[in-house]
Amino acid sequence: MSLLSDVLATLFARQVRNAHPAGGDSRSVEELIGDLLSNQGEISGLTTASQILDRFAEMDDPGKIAFFTHLADNLGIDADQVRSTLAAFETDQTQAKYAAFLASAEPGRQELARRLNRVPGATPQLVAMRRDLLRLIKRDDPRARIDLDFQHLFASWFNRGFLVLRPVNWESPAHVLEKIIAYEAVHAIQSWDDLRRRVQPSDRRCFAFFHPAMPGEPLIFVEVALTQGIPGSVQKLLAEDRTPLRAEDADTAVFYSISNCQAGLAGISFGNSLIKQVAEDLAAELPNIKTFVTLSPIPTLTRWMREQGLAPDAMSADALKATAARFLISAKRPDGMPYDPVTRFHLGNGAYVHAVQVGADVSPKGMAESAGVMVNYRYDPETFAENHERFASAGEVVASKEVQVLAAG
Repeated sequence: MSLLSDVLATLFARQVRNAHPAGGDSRSVEELIGDLLSNQGEISGLTTASQILDRFAEMDDPGKIAFFTHLADNLGIDADQVRSTLAAFETDQTQAKYAAFLASAEPGRQELARRLNRVPGATPQLVAMRRDLLRLIKRDDPRARIDLDFQHLFASWFNRGFLVLRPVNWESPAHVLEKIIAYEAVHAIQSWDDLRRRVQPSDRRCFAFFHPAMPGEPLIFVEVALTQGIPGSVQKLLAEDRTPLRAEDADTAVFYSISNCQAGLAGISFGNSLIKQVAEDLAAELPNIKTFVTLSPIPTLTRWMREQGLAPDAMSADALKATAARFLISAKRPDGMPYDPVTRFHLGNGAYVHAVQVGADVSPKGMAESAGVMVNYRYDPETFAENHERFASAGEVVASKEVQVLAAG
């Protein structure tokens, strides 16, 4: 009966949403929010939630800022009530008093997001709402605290158990392929022919995570090259005139591009699960593949070098390689974590710094960000759990002997 009720409510809400556009209700957004949080009726609640989402989508930036200000100022927690319910629970630890404490400790804007998410198609709209929040509210603004509520909810809604891993190939729907072109953030895809070279040959793979509530929108994707040996140049991997390798002849899987697709899901971690799942699937499909590495950019290398008074353009290849190795191992933020975000990502996943490659990316972007240097991070199934613990507990950067010698020199 509950399922039937949900279906009927959803169908009714769609009809109401189509029949009554966002501007057809004279109530303010603040009044609609109050009604939604106080109303327990399924159908009326869906209708009100639809109106709030539609109103927000039509707002200009000042209107959206006012919306976020209302969430921050009026839908937080009541500290006195939290203290009172906690004291009551400490005195008498019954289930009812525990429930009262939990209810008081949860900001009203979290319940608002849950009720908004009951509307069909609301999940991508809420992701877009957070994208606007991150764009419009500075991180040091007190109103930015409402992002913690978005993160809390999205971490549950988009956890690994809900994600679906799908291969992306030349037979995938055109709208998905178009999004791969648009979202590629590491090595820009220049044309449909360029995309074909990345997803169609026997020695190329692409995998993406999808969510059931956003079936046509990849959340994150990884491009993989199957090779013999560990490559040292992205130009060779992406060359137009290269001869494809039979997948059965490859011994190495190279993760050469990982792109997050949804700005509204920034900070929600998918990459760790994606790489490990893809590695497991490839190992099962192609048991001859024994080595799993990245060919990764170092996007903050030249910035750091200039901060140190170093001139990348004046360095020999050997000096540049040694400097990059020292940067990867030793350059840290004030909190003790590696300076480079890509380094933090892969080491946090349990990889280690395997090799430094000079002249690996001579594109304008590669030269500007890292003087053409790239790095191989290696994912070794036998050590990545230990590497992760060493990094997470002590911030230790695990590196191969070769890289350690380079950095020391």
